[in-house]
Amino acid sequence: MNEEVTSYREDAEYKLEKIQALRNLGIDPYDGNFRKTHDIEEIRNQFEDLVDKDVEVKIAGRIMALRKHGKAVFADLQDRTGKIQVYFRKDNIGENNFTILREIEVGDVIGVEGKVFRTHVGELTILVENFTLLSKCLHPLPEKWHGLKEVEVRYRKRYLDLIMNPNVRKVFYLRFQLVKELRDFLAQRGFWEVETPMMQAIPGGALARPFKTFHNALGIELYLRIAPELFLKRLIVGGLEKVYEINRSFRNEGISTRHNPEFTMLELYQAYADYQVMMELAEEMLSQVVKKIVGSYQIEYQSMILDFTPPWKRISLPQAIQELVGVDIVEDSLETIRAKTKERGMSYEDSWDRGKFVNEFLEQFVQPLLVNPTFVFDYPVEISPLARAKKDNPQLAERFELFIGKEEVGNAYSELNDPFEQKKRFVDQLKKREEGDLEAHLIDEDYIEALEYGMPPTGGLGIGIDRLMMLITNSSSIREVILFPLLRPSTD
Repeated sequence: MNEEVTSYREDAEYKLEKIQALRNLGIDPYDGNFRKTHDIEEIRNQFEDLVDKDVEVKIAGRIMALRKHGKAVFADLQDRTGKIQVYFRKDNIGENNFTILREIEVGDVIGVEGKVFRTHVGELTILVENFTLLSKCLHPLPEKWHGLKEVEVRYRKRYLDLIMNPNVRKVFYLRFQLVKELRDFLAQRGFWEVETPMMQAIPGGALARPFKTFHNALGIELYLRIAPELFLKRLIVGGLEKVYEINRSFRNEGISTRHNPEFTMLELYQAYADYQVMMELAEEMLSQVVKKIVGSYQIEYQSMILDFTPPWKRISLPQAIQELVGVDIVEDSLETIRAKTKERGMSYEDSWDRGKFVNEFLEQFVQPLLVNPTFVFDYPVEISPLARAKKDNPQLAERFELFIGKEEVGNAYSELNDPFEQKKRFVDQLKKREEGDLEAHLIDEDYIEALEYGMPPTGGLGIGIDRLMMLITNSSSIREVILFPLLRPSTD
């Protein structure tokens, strides 16, 4: 008789009964003494054309299914690389071990050693000669056919999501590959990977609201970094010339399908370069990495086909807004911009400055048109306080943003290395902060002093790893590509 083992009780007393039953048999339900010789994927690859039935292997994983046939038991064993069938025969493992096997259930983690063979229907299988219970599962796994579908539960109990959903494991394997390929690319081009502080006395490097914390021993208020930029540029001053950090940054902002308050960025800086060099670097790096991971320059994202084949399109932000909105963001006065905005039926607040209007125009009219990778360049200086101004038009900064799949994925500019101009920009930002803009920069005097020692002309580039992963894995929410996204505390 083929009996699919699914019975569980959830009460605490029964959990203790199961543990005690194992101890009565002399079994440690949390044994740590087992060493694998193979991952399951290695076995499948190595024994694809199996002819030798005497090959011994030792594998370990979680039991995902059990099927009993009298004196034989079949189980599906799963590790991070895949799943394989294991076969227990009473004649092979002995009476005592077969008695212990009756206490093994779906969800338990075991180690098995035995020989690889194929069944009469051709399924690659391990004939078990010995097994070890490594960790007892005290809860039923989600129902076999429907799996773990509730989105909130999937994020909150990511460990169950990873157990039950192979596609989720694949997403995070691809994330590992992405980060590895980015590191390899930059290492080949002479960049050094560095680490900079996550706790900072003065938050800087982006226009964002920080999280505050307090250091008891020093008795000072600190901030979780919103970006590593100002510390990385200190390293450029120090002569490191090519540096990058794959960093965790924190911004005290809303949560959405595109935003998580804690996120991962690649941020890099190269001396004797500018934003044009950063365009070339971003194009080469991302097109190569995507092709290596996906196997093609083209990927599907939310019913769109994204083509990463270089060269990528480049458009001027002032020109795009002029064509789509009818506003000249350089020459038009603020009053004229307000009037033209009103003519288009757009709502706005009286407190909006030129930069805020530009951001809104970009988001509403330009960004929705940017499907394939596109560099949008030349931003107003007001919203680019750390970027060098263009020599032929000082109202614009040598800055670009990279858009892919209608999403902003990267930001870059020629870095401002003039300490006097940087101090002036910080003062302007401070005025905005005093007027209620909590995302404006504070003045970082130490950074100004670092610039006074001389920072060479430098190009900087930031790439959002989470958003890039969304594109690669065709994920509609950023939470799908972050292992543990921030959630409101459970009320259960």
